[in-house]
Amino acid sequence: MEESKEDETLERDSLETVEKKEEAGEDLRSLLLPDIKDLPPIPPSAVESNFVRYFAADFMKPGHDQYVYRHANGLCVIGLAPTHVALREKGGVTAVDYNVGKSDRSEMKVTGKRKRNAQHFESNSALCKVCANGTFYVVRCCVKGSLLEVNDRLIKQPDLLNSSADREGYIAIIMPKPADWLKIKDSLLSHEDYRKLRGL
Repeated sequence: MEESKEDETLERDSLETVEKKEEAGEDLRSLLLPDIKDLPPIPPSAVESNFVRYFAADFMKPGHDQYVYRHANGLCVIGLAPTHVALREKGGVTAVDYNVGKSDRSEMKVTGKRKRNAQHFESNSALCKVCANGTFYVVRCCVKGSLLEVNDRLIKQPDLLNSSADREGYIAIIMPKPADWLKIKDSLLSHEDYRKLRGL
């Protein structure tokens, strides 16, 4: 009798252990293989995953909408927002010229970990001029900081602005100081506010 009771207890314990393992397995499976109904119809892009998107609407002039994509490391990628007046011109952007003011931004070379030779610009400083339908539009920094890189591919391939302005067609990369970023951040629109403003 005692042996059969012990056997029953052992069986019950082993069944409970198996059930617990199955439950744990199901929990793990639900984490690793999410329900297809819970997934977004389109996976998030690299920009959406790695950057917080801000926008400067009508920056200095009406229709001059620009984006500022901020990475977790503090770097800001600057470019033309989809509603920028130049992208809406017939034929889109046909030329990009980094020769503005007293210097050609495309000839600047930043070196080393400390980013030697990086020039410091104000938020309203000109980065480049883009030509669309015979008219030149000045693209501004939008944030105060050090200019680390300009996208010189745009000189030979200005059409990148028309096809992928938010990716390969970015204008420049700027590193603002944390204090300067906090000041400028409040003047920028979030992605949602920008979409509402422009009715997108």
